[in-house]
Amino acid sequence: MTSPATRTGGRALTIAADAVRAREPDLIALSHSLHAEPETAMREHKSAAKITSLAENAGFDVTRGVAGLPTAFVATHGSGELVVALCAEYDALPGIGHACGHNVSGAASVGAALGLAAVADALGITVKLIGTPAEEDIGGKALLLEAGVFDDVAAAFMAHAAPEDSVGASSLAVGAWDVAYTGKPSHAALAPWEGVNALDAIALAHTAVGLLRQQLPPGVLVHDIVFEAGHAVNVIPETARARYELRARTTEDLAHARRRVRACLEAAALATGAELELTEHGADFADLRQDEFLTAAYTRAARSLGRDPVDRRGEVMASTDMGNVSHILPALHPTIGYDTQGALHHTAPFARYGNSAGADRAVIDAAIALAQVGVELATDSAQRKRCLDLLAGRRAAGASLG
Repeated sequence: MTSPATRTGGRALTIAADAVRAREPDLIALSHSLHAEPETAMREHKSAAKITSLAENAGFDVTRGVAGLPTAFVATHGSGELVVALCAEYDALPGIGHACGHNVSGAASVGAALGLAAVADALGITVKLIGTPAEEDIGGKALLLEAGVFDDVAAAFMAHAAPEDSVGASSLAVGAWDVAYTGKPSHAALAPWEGVNALDAIALAHTAVGLLRQQLPPGVLVHDIVFEAGHAVNVIPETARARYELRARTTEDLAHARRRVRACLEAAALATGAELELTEHGADFADLRQDEFLTAAYTRAARSLGRDPVDRRGEVMASTDMGNVSHILPALHPTIGYDTQGALHHTAPFARYGNSAGADRAVIDAAIALAQVGVELATDSAQRKRCLDLLAGRRAAGASLG
């Protein structure tokens, strides 16, 4: 004999999936519209407006510009004690549009929120759709987390667009510096000895880091680009600017790598006499820790839709600010796949498949699967209690610190 909770869960799964399918035209239109008008980090005004308009029309209460971020938002539905968050990404990459598939990911999170909203009262949950800008840059989720936007959230979900379906992967922690060297200009022919060459400092820093790479632990990566290194060939460059990005398997490894790379940057300043200014670029992204129950629930849901996610536990993908969320509360971040003819993330060819039939199916399947995860969590008494107890513990810890 099935229990009342099982029967409630079964009905809710069907209702949530039907609610997503009923909004399929709107969700596909949203994905296509985001794809057609890509906006980069902290400039996603149209993108955020498209999502919040759809959410408001669906009966969500919407707050825009949360945490002082003009393109962030929160949309809520329901009043249950179990707050389930869907994280919607919608920023694009400079020059190559939605080459990370955030139009698909964002629309899928919206769809999942709509599906869960249809069963929120029956399951005693609050659905919280969080618009998280600048994942490709300064890390909107990390900033929203610090601002308290996740303080009432018991679990957070999203699915990321990819060439394959997968579950369980971790990600690399990542941090970045904006680097500026200031020297002294001088005529490059008449009195070069009077100058302090900021270009030399950039070149020495790049070389020192290149030599350091051999001594860095496996999984630690350092990459840099130069924005400025002088303006006239016959003038000793007074200023040079670059950005350094560091990745590592854990936040602890990232901190160690920062110390080593910083020493290289400081050595270049010492050798040339230039002044060094380091500014952290956005928030550090933590490594991703995926919740086992949520991962298993998503796998079941995806298989019920005819998908077969590859188990990537023990492997790492690139980096995501969902890692910061996962260090604080149970989190889910699978990938939802569609055919890109071998094109990988962050390439123009990948972006071209973002409005394909396969990408459209990914939007709907991911929305249904994420909604079903929410239903499972809400109707599994042990898992529901686990998440609520973790939330209570976070609140108690926060109160004691306060």
